[in-house]
Amino acid sequence: MIPTVRYGALVLALAGLAACGGPDHEAIPEAAAAEPTGTPLVVRDTTIDATFDATGIAEPYAQATLSTKLMGTVTAVRVREGDQVRAGQVLATIDARDLVARREQVQSGIASAEAMHREAQLQADRMRALFADSAAPRAQLDAAEAGLARAEAGVRAARASQSELDAVSGYSVIRAPFAGTITQRLVDPGAFAAPGSPLLTIQDQRRLRLAVNVTPQAATSLRRGARVSAVIEGVEAQAVVEGIVPTGNGSLYTLNATVENAAGRFPSGGSATVRVPTGTRSVILVPASAVRTEGDLTGVTVRAGETSTTRWVRLGRHHGAFVEVVSGLRAGETILLPHDSVQE
Repeated sequence: MIPTVRYGALVLALAGLAACGGPDHEAIPEAAAAEPTGTPLVVRDTTIDATFDATGIAEPYAQATLSTKLMGTVTAVRVREGDQVRAGQVLATIDARDLVARREQVQSGIASAEAMHREAQLQADRMRALFADSAAPRAQLDAAEAGLARAEAGVRAARASQSELDAVSGYSVIRAPFAGTITQRLVDPGAFAAPGSPLLTIQDQRRLRLAVNVTPQAATSLRRGARVSAVIEGVEAQAVVEGIVPTGNGSLYTLNATVENAAGRFPSGGSATVRVPTGTRSVILVPASAVRTEGDLTGVTVRAGETSTTRWVRLGRHHGAFVEVVSGLRAGETILLPHDSVQE
């Protein structure tokens, strides 16, 4: 990301630009002077957003360990680690033959309860007619009405048993709760599954959540929905602040931010750094194309009068096509860019 410049600029000098005096660089040796080649660029102080790095882990936005409430033998596992699955897809099945016998019992109970209800209904209707003709006492009508109420309750209880059995039967089929990636397969066909024992683990890696600790001052400067820079395993990313909550001791806050990962650029579980803004700072930026590398050394070509030398410098962060020079170069000095990499 190229930082926003608030004052100063990188000024591209003309070929006849007068040379600027350089600082004393006793600690950083220079290469031998040579004839100037390249396009001159006068470096200036540039104001960018100041940040501090808060580190954490890039966790999947959603993850779940799947288990069952049944006790039985695993009859099939239809996925392997690394498989992409859709929401509702069948992942594994468990032997539920004992539920078949229970279902027959429940259905017989429902049929019996419904038959008793029909008989109670007929009895109640008969007593109501007789009581209306003064041919039956009130006590017999009350008894018939009570019998009907008991029969209705029996039907409801039998049907509730059916619903309970249907719910339990659902645990014999393990389905994906959301679309994602199978990250662990903990059972194979023939294994015995106990209630609550883990069978599979699934993660939704299309979005990652970064959780880092920040100071109260930084917490007050951020709001939900704000965008911040992040780095996940060395790869630049844009994160959106999801929320900021106190950690409990009052000295730190937890910042949660999300990163879109539909293309799978970032690894789940990788180390992450969130660059939390803290204000502004002044730095020297040079085009990354102006930097030359020799082993562990990095340098730029500095023009001094009619000659040029290689100045070894220490670099900081990259900002798009530019890079910070932490030491070895001072504002006002002129560096030379390769002719084929002149920045607009």
